[in-house]
Amino acid sequence: MSVNQISIFLENRTGQLVEVTSILAENNINLRAISIAETNDYGVLRVIVDDSQSAAKILYENGCILSMTPVLAVAVPDKPAGLNELLEILAEGEIAIEYMYSVLAPKSDRAYMIFRIQETEKEKFVELLTKHNISLADNDELGIK
Repeated sequence: MSVNQISIFLENRTGQLVEVTSILAENNINLRAISIAETNDYGVLRVIVDDSQSAAKILYENGCILSMTPVLAVAVPDKPAGLNELLEILAEGEIAIEYMYSVLAPKSDRAYMIFRIQETEKEKFVELLTKHNISLADNDELGIK
């Protein structure tokens, strides 16, 4: 099951990040995951929130340049080597990972990772997980509406 990730393009200037998080906070949008990639001139803030449709609308109305992308959330055993075991499976299956980051999750025996992979490899990705009894996270597990 995929979840919606919002990518927001930011100028590399002091205060840009707090402007975005303030907009979300003022509108009671809860962050579930956050990642920032940057270059000298700009940054890309990637977020998973509890209500992606509302958040995207509010951010857009406040002048943010953004896009919405489906990504895959995977439940990983919260133990030493839990992530490594998953990555070994993906490497053996020759799945290329464009990027990944972790999710802020409620205290449990599982951690959650967000994966962006090529569209053409999604079916193979899911089949590999299923074969190894690894599940995709659903919206309820992540606290997403």
